[in-house]
Amino acid sequence: MDSRDDEEAPLVSGDDRKERTGKSYTRDVHILSISFLLIFLAYGAAQNLETTVNKDLGTISLGILYVSFMFCSMVASLVVRSMGSKNALILGTTGYWLFVAANLKPSWFTMVPASLYLGFAASIIWVGQGTYLTSIARSHAKDHGVHEGSVIGVFNGEFWAMFACHQLFGNLITLALLKDGKEGSTSGTTLLMLVFLFSMTLGTILMFFIRKIDGEDGKEDVGSPVGLVDSLVSLPRMIITPLLDIRMLLIVPLLAYSGLQQAFVWAEFTKEIVTPAIGVSGVGGAMAVYGALDAVCSMTAGRFTSGLSSITFIVSGGALAQASIFLWLLLGYRQTSGILGTAYPLIMAAILGIGDGILNTQISALLALLFKHDTEGAFAQLKVWQSAAIAIVFFLSPYISLQAMVIVMLVMVCFSLVSFLFLALKVEKVFSHDE
Repeated sequence: MDSRDDEEAPLVSGDDRKERTGKSYTRDVHILSISFLLIFLAYGAAQNLETTVNKDLGTISLGILYVSFMFCSMVASLVVRSMGSKNALILGTTGYWLFVAANLKPSWFTMVPASLYLGFAASIIWVGQGTYLTSIARSHAKDHGVHEGSVIGVFNGEFWAMFACHQLFGNLITLALLKDGKEGSTSGTTLLMLVFLFSMTLGTILMFFIRKIDGEDGKEDVGSPVGLVDSLVSLPRMIITPLLDIRMLLIVPLLAYSGLQQAFVWAEFTKEIVTPAIGVSGVGGAMAVYGALDAVCSMTAGRFTSGLSSITFIVSGGALAQASIFLWLLLGYRQTSGILGTAYPLIMAAILGIGDGILNTQISALLALLFKHDTEGAFAQLKVWQSAAIAIVFFLSPYISLQAMVIVMLVMVCFSLVSFLFLALKVEKVFSHDE
């Protein structure tokens, strides 16, 4: 097994250091991060409102979206390889724009097609993002002669911290523009969606300014007849091969849980905990708290990431933090009035945000370190399992109780943590044996 090389990878040879000019890729990290912030502050806030504003239409639309996302993620690595990660990122933004536009006139005829297309767009933008960020991190480490794991951690920390801010800014905009009406209705939705579309347009334009990955222009022309046939023939192998690696199998529960906990916040927490306590307009405030803590922990966790040992410690802390919230909901939480009635959902949002920030940065760093020879395939697996888990939550949400959902979450966080710790021990034993 080459996991020793994958995790604590040889950094730079002396000859390479002399030949390299020290090209900096931090500019591209900044642009990519800001672009995602502008796009997802709109989409994230719109998604948070789907189950409360559009009711069953919103819930089913999100379920369809993530089923589409799951299946499209199986071929996303092929699409990204054929297009190049920059072009995949740009095309991926169009799905989010159309989804938010559909919310101007929400109906089965607008939301379902938009959800299906967004599933495809989301699959390529996220595989493209993981591939692009990992590639420039490796190039930056090689050019500057620094530890690859540290650069991957810092770059992921910056990206996910900026990305997490979408919950803060998007939901503050929601809080300012959306008002509770009579009998549970809301006003200001049209203006809110128009503001979101403007933000997404700026983010899409900004995406054009990131630089292509070195060597992408020289890739095989998958669009040619021979290249297309070869790619289609190899597609089943590309999907199945990563699952033959014991390391990937042990990570899969954590990948699935990362999707479950996000969907729980979007579908259950906002509807069953936040809305009864502080109203629909209060969803924006609670999710802003969630996003703020998510951003802080993303940046902090990224700075402390250096290898598998640090990832293991940080992931364990995030998982235990979220488990504490599930235990609170299961055993002790009761809706109250007054200051405590408002404070409890905000405290929960903060702790859930901490866990999400940790999982986002550490899973990305983990995949980049362990699967450097198949980056697109590894990040495609991440999105397949995340989106499958998210879709399950949205489809089950109308039919099961909050208590049942919390029990599922608690079982999954425990199982995924045990599986991940077993992976860490297994890889460390390989390291010790190699030494």
